[in-house]
Amino acid sequence: MAGIWPGKVRCVVLLTFDLDGSSSAIYRNKNAINMPSLLSMGEYGPNIATPRILDLLDTYDIRSSFFIPGHVAESHSELVKDIIKRGHEVGHHGYMHEPPSDLDKYQEWDILNRGIDTLQNITGQRPLGYRSPSWELSDRSLGYIASLDFLYDSSLMGDDAPYFVDTTGGRIVELPIHWVLDDAPHFMYSPGTQRLGPMISPSNVFDTWALEFEGLYRFGRSFHLTLHPHIIGRPGRLLMLERLIKYIQSFPNVVFMRALDVARMWEKDRECNENLDLL
Repeated sequence: MAGIWPGKVRCVVLLTFDLDGSSSAIYRNKNAINMPSLLSMGEYGPNIATPRILDLLDTYDIRSSFFIPGHVAESHSELVKDIIKRGHEVGHHGYMHEPPSDLDKYQEWDILNRGIDTLQNITGQRPLGYRSPSWELSDRSLGYIASLDFLYDSSLMGDDAPYFVDTTGGRIVELPIHWVLDDAPHFMYSPGTQRLGPMISPSNVFDTWALEFEGLYRFGRSFHLTLHPHIIGRPGRLLMLERLIKYIQSFPNVVFMRALDVARMWEKDRECNENLDLL
């Protein structure tokens, strides 16, 4: 083992996608249902961008994790089935992209269970990964998801490699994220939801992400991108993502993994270490 990863692996790369569709817009703006232009921008994600993204991932033999609100999964069930069929993971992302910090304890518990049931009914698999909408957990969230037998969360920013979090419901794996490795702060422009980002050039974002990868590679950590199909899936940005994939693949001892597989590996290593401590 060379560092924190098994074997000769130096850096683990996670390309993860939050397939929000129009759910985020509907939650953020209660009048969105009457704003067809706003809704169409979100629906570009599942209808147009995600099939292109899936083909791109196939081209480079990459398996990824898609975090999907229950409402989006229900309205695009065949797409969700295709995501599973191609070997990707489907994780929990609320029902209508509701940040848990906006909810009372009953609402949060209900939405967690509703999302589990929705995804399991479509995929035949119970989701084992959770990512909070807008990365805004409540002080109850981690305990709730641990008690519901999720293996991992991906909503915190306390490290740049996986770590464990002890909760009232048990210990879970945390797969940390960060805003610098999210496409929304760089690209998102949506007047209907008061998100007025600068729409930076894809070449500038490539430079930012490439440098972040180089730093994480040097320290032997994880490079964890959070992408939204309706944002990253614009053709020029998708070309940039392909360029980034090629750049990362030019480095030795780098592996692309699903979030679920990273969490399982981390959990297994913990169990091995605990057994060694007993000897």
